[in-house]
This record gives sequence, C-alpha cells and structure tokens, in this order.
Amino acid sequence: MNANKIAIAAGILSLASGTLFGCTNAPDKENATNVSMQNQQGKQDAKLDSVGVSVGDLSNPFFVVMAQGAEQAAKEIGGEDTRVTVVSSGYDLNQQFNQLENFVAADTDIIVLNAADSKGIRPAVDQARAAGSVVVAVDTGVEADVDATVTTNNLQAGEVSCQYIADRLQGKGNVVIVNGPPVTSVIERVDGCLDVLSKYPKIKILSKDQNAEGSRDGGLRVMSDLLTTFPNIDAVFAINDPSGVGADLAANQAKRDDFFIVGVDGAPEAIEAIASEDSIYAATATQDPRGMAQTAVQVGNKVRQGQKLESKDILIPVQLITKDNVDTAQGW
Repeated sequence: MNANKIAIAAGILSLASGTLFGCTNAPDKENATNVSMQNQQGKQDAKLDSVGVSVGDLSNPFFVVMAQGAEQAAKEIGGEDTRVTVVSSGYDLNQQFNQLENFVAADTDIIVLNAADSKGIRPAVDQARAAGSVVVAVDTGVEADVDATVTTNNLQAGEVSCQYIADRLQGKGNVVIVNGPPVTSVIERVDGCLDVLSKYPKIKILSKDQNAEGSRDGGLRVMSDLLTTFPNIDAVFAINDPSGVGADLAANQAKRDDFFIVGVDGAPEAIEAIASEDSIYAATATQDPRGMAQTAVQVGNKVRQGQKLESKDILIPVQLITKDNVDTAQGW
C-alpha cells in the first residue's frame, strides 16, 4: 500500500469514556435520516474531497487490500488530491467511536465503516449521518440506518464451507468452529455453517463459541486450547483465514495432522497452504475485499449526489477454493 496515498491514523484522539457516551440526546433514526438529507443537499454538486475508512485490523492483509480499493475508487471519482484516511479500530468499539467523531469533525464526505460491533456502533453512525456524512457499511452489516451496506454473502460463505466439511466427512465426525468478533459477518458465517451441519445428525460440534478475534494469534491460542480439550477432532471451520492459519500453526506445534481446516477470505497465505500437499488447510470461501471497498465508495458517492439506489443492500457471492481448483484462484 502506498503510504503517501493512504493516511493510516495510528494516533487516534483519546476521549474519556464518559465524554464518548455522555450524549443522551443522540438523534433517532428518523431525525438522523432527515438531517442527513438536508445536509447532503449542498454537497450533491460538489467534488468528492474526502473519504474516511475504519476497518477492523490493518495487520490483516484483507483490510489492507480493502483500504487500497477504497483509495483507488476515491481517486477515480474525485481526483488525485482526494483525501483518503484509513484507520484501524482493533475491534475496539470506543476507538471506533472516536474515529467516526474525528471523521465528522474533519467534514468527511463518505465514511466506509467495517464495524467493530454491529449493534454498539449505531449512535456513532446516527451522529455521522446527522452531520451530513454518507455512511456505507462494508464487509459486515450494522444495526443502524446506514446509507448502504456492501458485504460478501456471508451466510453463503458459511454454508459452502461447512457443506464441504460435511461432504468430506461423509456425514459423520467431530467438528470445531473457531469463532470471532460479534459482528454480523461472523455471526452469519457461523449461522450458515450450523444450518448445514444440523442436517447431519452424526456430525458432532464440539465447540462453537471460542472467539479467536479474527487473528492469527487468536487462532493459535484458541486452537491450542481446543486440541488439549478435545483429542478427537476431524474438521475445523475458521470464520476467517487469519484465524484458520493460526489454527494450522497450533496443529503443527502439536504435531497433529488428523483433521483438516476450512476458512473464509481467500487470503494469499491460505491459498498457498491449500496448494501445498503437506498442509491440512483444505479450503477457503473467497471474498473480494478490494471490490467491496470500491463498490462502497462508488455507492456512497451516488448517495451523496442524490441518486436513488436500486438496493441499499449489496451482496457479493463467494467461491469455494479447494485443493482441486486452487490453481484457478485469482487472489486479491
């Protein structure tokens, strides 16, 4: 990623929690929508000056690529001098509140939001829209009145991943789910997985609630504990590839190769592992982080210009990459 083009704000203003949540008169959904529409009237014919992007974790290549996609779309629309600011919430709700407040204070035209908490972020979304910013949720939905939502079909991702598990196990075996942050995308992936596996009474789910925080370190930690707790595991569903790669590392450290791992993302390291004959990483449901972010900025600009959207909810389908078709994987 070009550091000159994308400003990754590492030092976010540290507001006291009492200040952050002290506004008891936050605008309700209807007022936020009305005020937002009024404030946007003056921006419809104006050039796109600024885009703010708040993602979960910039140590995850998925979000780095997402940032690049947002920058590319913003520059194509507004020109090379369009300001694109990318920040990482670290899945910390308070931090993300501060980030959105800073975007509003900077009069940011479009906010691309990858929520740290799908429910908890609502007041910050309402305040941003009331101030005139267009807010587009990306990668995970939020329980707030955003201008649009652009996500992978996460239910489908869970379904195709766990159908692969069920088929490979021939309908019987022990499965663990390496879970993640309580955001809509993760919840939908797990729901899709559970729905499929529920059709196979001889498949036993040993664990489904351990939060690996969507990271390699988290996957290593959670999977290490699971391997100690459960001596007989046949398959692992990881809610994303970083946690899946962490689970793979745990298996290597424990010298275990008696199960296989399926993840979600299509991350380069997962594709590489799937292509390796020696790896227990078996499959991943691919996403398109660059395309999602580009679409989010493009849709946000349409809203900003007063154009009517055919749908506020845009779903991008997934493709399952396995050892059988890994040589066709396009990558990010």
